[in-house]
Amino acid sequence: MHNGDSTFPARFGYSEFTTWPWSFEEDLRQYAAARATAIEICEFKLAHKDYGALGDLATSALVPSSVQMEVHSVFVDSMANKPQDPSDRIAEMKNAIVRTAPYVPAGTPFVVITGVPPAGNFRKTVERTVEALKELGDFAGERNVRIAFEPLSPVNIHTDTAVWYLDQGLEIVERVANPHVGICIDTWNVWQTPNLLEVIRQCGDRIALVQLSDWKTPRSTADRYSLGTGEIPLVPIVRAIRQTGYRGAWVVEILSSEHLDGSLWKRDLTEVLRENRRAFERIWSEAGAE
Repeated sequence: MHNGDSTFPARFGYSEFTTWPWSFEEDLRQYAAARATAIEICEFKLAHKDYGALGDLATSALVPSSVQMEVHSVFVDSMANKPQDPSDRIAEMKNAIVRTAPYVPAGTPFVVITGVPPAGNFRKTVERTVEALKELGDFAGERNVRIAFEPLSPVNIHTDTAVWYLDQGLEIVERVANPHVGICIDTWNVWQTPNLLEVIRQCGDRIALVQLSDWKTPRSTADRYSLGTGEIPLVPIVRAIRQTGYRGAWVVEILSSEHLDGSLWKRDLTEVLRENRRAFERIWSEAGAE
């Protein structure tokens, strides 16, 4: 099987979170060698904020699938605790969109999450996030890109999110009602959503991005696994997403930690890429067999 095979998605790739220890330049080389055609850009990988380095993508086989901004939550989260005020954080996100949008294809999604509810006020956090997504959606649309709102796992409630389960994320996207704001489906984050396959069908053409990894009971909020090595029923999930008509990227996004025994970040990352490519080929094939 290869990228030209009509039975395989043209846009399969990796998030730079998966290869956190590598540089941006190493990611470009290794992803291409692993037969990827998509890359999720992580802003923190751009050394000295050199956005011109994204110009190297013009001569690469890799197409940006999505962008992970350094500040990508409306409220403080585990990856960026400054600035603290939501208005300042939204301004940071707008700056990232302005700097990055010239280097990515039209319609590329920029991922946004809620962050941690201040004083445990989930309702206020959701309301402010809805306002922020409307504002960011308009801003992104003016620059020919879009926003992908991502609900996270309940594991992240105290560190990163006020919204868990895919149906809650979809409800927020529906409330925003902005054509430039869609939903991000991350299998690790949403696989425990009740009636998940039906919720995926309800997402329909609002799916902006699919991120893939597998789950074992986590030892931290960053403890994900290669596809097919955990408990997530990936075949029916992939099948349900395909049945919506989704034509975007399928991106392996594995967060790990060098402090964990058996961390993927301490392994041979070239083999991690290869094993996830092989696993996704199997999953894709099985998902296509009704």
